[in-house]
Amino acid sequence: MPLDRTIAPAFKVIKSIHLPETQTQLLDNGIQLHVINIGEQPVVRLECIFEAGSWQEHVAGASSFSIKMLAEGTVKYSSSEISEAFDRIGAFTDFTHTADRVGITVYCLSKFLPEVLPLVQEMMQHAVFPEKELEKLRNITLQNLRVNKEKTSYLATVAFREGLYGNKHPYGQSQNEDAIESLQQQDIIDHYSKFVKNGKHTVILAGQVNDADIAAVREHLGINTSFNEPSVALRGGEENYQGRAVLLEKADGLQSSIRIGRRLFTRHHPDYFKMLVTNEILGGYFGSRLMKNIREEKGLTYGISSHLVTLRNDGYFMIGTDVKKEFTQQTIDEIKKEITLLQTEPVGAEELQTVKNFMSGEFAGSLNTAFEVADRRKILLLDGLPADFFNQYIDQIHATTSEDIMKMAKAYLNPADMLEVVVGGK
Repeated sequence: MPLDRTIAPAFKVIKSIHLPETQTQLLDNGIQLHVINIGEQPVVRLECIFEAGSWQEHVAGASSFSIKMLAEGTVKYSSSEISEAFDRIGAFTDFTHTADRVGITVYCLSKFLPEVLPLVQEMMQHAVFPEKELEKLRNITLQNLRVNKEKTSYLATVAFREGLYGNKHPYGQSQNEDAIESLQQQDIIDHYSKFVKNGKHTVILAGQVNDADIAAVREHLGINTSFNEPSVALRGGEENYQGRAVLLEKADGLQSSIRIGRRLFTRHHPDYFKMLVTNEILGGYFGSRLMKNIREEKGLTYGISSHLVTLRNDGYFMIGTDVKKEFTQQTIDEIKKEITLLQTEPVGAEELQTVKNFMSGEFAGSLNTAFEVADRRKILLLDGLPADFFNQYIDQIHATTSEDIMKMAKAYLNPADMLEVVVGGK
């Protein structure tokens, strides 16, 4: 019988998800090693994560440069020697920086882990931050920043975060040319020495892991026993951002970038899951209300979306889009109109079920590989969430009602409580 393409294929509603357990043990120096032993390929990912982001730095930019320069030279090896050593065994390295943390990540075949670990240990304990390499990174960073500052989308996101938190807050800070130019080698060394070389950290090993791999980690990363305990002095953000409208004119541009939103909460908040569903309906996926209205029906933009951004110590909600200047105010009006509808009219059963099915399927689809599972587990470990947090994800999504959506919209999506940023013009 030929396939009838006018009939949608049958589907199954996903009711539950179970993440593989993490095996946690202490190295000899007291550092926690978390092992996520899954996967069918002989590949592993090693991560060393430090509480050494912008929250910890005393000089702006020191945390970013300290992690990015770890592979630029050590007591034993030059930058080219480090690069060649990783290339020779086909290992891929990544150095990550956020306001909360910095990290070293290495992907390699399991059999090469004993060769990777001494290099990682050397970078963690004996980086030297050569002046020549510092100047190269400084110039590249300045060039990239100058390019980004020509983009309305970049400027709008920077202005939005600064509006929520202030430019002195770790979550409100952005790269600054003066700070980059004035950053000294000693500033970077001081940050590295305190928070990386002697900073307490977390080690995560994921993939096809065996006892020999764990023993190798113990041998190379369990030796230093002198660690500074990280401490975070919590800081509040801007108190008067609600209802503010910020307009940064760019007379020579043709488009405007719009950012609208407010500070919200972390994953620990009891309304987190309900707010996830509310956000999805409003602007979280391609079939969302904002997309249907502003893109499909009005043709004002190629894309518009809303997000819940969860950070370690806070979180925020943001709607973002880019439009032609002449459509700026109309787009803002339509955004507010969709919010009002969520606050005043119950979401239909079919729309709500579609969103729940999409979210469940998307979540299940994000757990296809060992490293994707490890990413979920990493969130639990670093943010101190309950072990069953993601196991209950599907239950929480399906338990959200139309009444919950209205309640969330009224509580957290009042436009009068939000910050509106436009870069371009109206």
